[in-house]
Amino acid sequence: MPVKNRLAEMQQDIAGWRHHLHANPELRFEEHETAGFVAGKLRDFGCDEVVEGVGGTGVVGVIRGQGGGDRAIAFRADMDALPINEATGSAHASTRPGKMHACGHDGHTAMLLGAAKYLSETRNFDGSVVLLFQPAEEGGGGARAMVDAGVMERWNVAEVYGLHNWPGMPVGHFAMRPGPQMAAPDKFEILVRGKGGHGAMPHLGVDTVLAASQIVQALQSIASRNVDPLENVVVSVCGFRSESDTYNVLPDSVTLKGTVRTLKPEVQALVRERMEALARLTAQAHGAEAELTYIADRVVLVNDPQGVENAAHAARRISDAVETEMTPVMGGEDFADMLNARPGAYIFIGNGASADLHNPKYEFNDEAIPFGTSWFVELAETRMPLG
Repeated sequence: MPVKNRLAEMQQDIAGWRHHLHANPELRFEEHETAGFVAGKLRDFGCDEVVEGVGGTGVVGVIRGQGGGDRAIAFRADMDALPINEATGSAHASTRPGKMHACGHDGHTAMLLGAAKYLSETRNFDGSVVLLFQPAEEGGGGARAMVDAGVMERWNVAEVYGLHNWPGMPVGHFAMRPGPQMAAPDKFEILVRGKGGHGAMPHLGVDTVLAASQIVQALQSIASRNVDPLENVVVSVCGFRSESDTYNVLPDSVTLKGTVRTLKPEVQALVRERMEALARLTAQAHGAEAELTYIADRVVLVNDPQGVENAAHAARRISDAVETEMTPVMGGEDFADMLNARPGAYIFIGNGASADLHNPKYEFNDEAIPFGTSWFVELAETRMPLG
C-alpha cells in the first residue's frame, strides 16, 4: 500500500480518536466537546497556532513548514453528527440517544488530526498548512460561518481542499471532477389553504388534501417536461402534513415540504418559477390557495479545474485508482462556500461496502484512514515543496 510508513503506523491511534468521536456525537453548532478534543490534540502535536470558537464552534490549527514561505493552503474536516438513533451495534457506538455520526464526519476529523500530527513532526513543506475543523455541515451553514469569520484572509489561504468518504467505492479509490460536482440543496414549503369540513360532506368544503396531492404529482412534471433532459434536476416532496389527525375531518390546510437539487443557476431559476405556477394554479383549480416558500441558502459545489489536477496528483502518489471525471452527485455540501472564497477541490474517497450515508447502520471504514491522511499530507508537500 503506497502510503507513508509513519501514517500506516499511526492508523490504530487515529482509529482510536475516531472511535472516541463516534461514541460522543454532537449536533450542529453544539460541538463543544468535539472542538475541545480537537484543539487539545492540535496543541499536543505542537501546532504553531490553535484558535477555538471560529464561526461558532469551529477550530483552526496552523502548522508552519521548514521553508518559512508565506503561502498557505487549507484543509477542512467537518465535525458535526446527525439526529439519528444508531443501529450498528458497534463497541464504540453512540452513547447519546438520538445522535449519531452517520455521515463519517468522525472519520474526516480523525484523518485530518492524523495529518496534523504527521505534518507537525516533519514540516516538510514551504509555507503554512491551515487546518479548518468545521462545525455544522449538516444544514447549519458552518462553512459559511467560518468564511465569514475571516479564516481565508487571516491566514492568507491561497487554496482550500476537503474530502468525504463514499460508500460503495472501494477503499483506496479516489473520485472527483472539475466544475459542478455536488448540487445546490434548496428547500421548499408549500402551504395549501382551503375550507375544512366533514369527510362525509366534502362538497361543503374545499379539500386541501386533494389539492395538495395533485400539487405533488404536478411538481414531478418539472423534471420530465420543463427542464432539458440533458440537465440534472431533482424535485422531491418529502413531507405531507395536515391539521387533521382523524378519519372524518377535512383539514383547513396542508403543508408540503421538500427539496430541489440543481447544478446550474438557470435550471434552479426555472424550477422555482414552475413550482410557483404549478402550486398556485393547481390549488386554484380545486378552489384552494397555495403559497410557496423557497429557500436557496446553499450553492452548487464547483471544483476549480486546477484544484482537481492538484488533488488528483496527490491522490496518484497514494493510489492507482483515481477517477477525475466522476458523475456529479445531487447531494449538497456546504464546502461549496469555501470553494467560492478560494480555489481548490473536494474529493471522494472509498468507504468500501458500508451502509449508505445517513443510515442508522452506517459506519466509517477505518481501513480508509491511511489513504485520506496520506492525501492531506501529499497535498501539503506537493503544493508547497521545499527548495
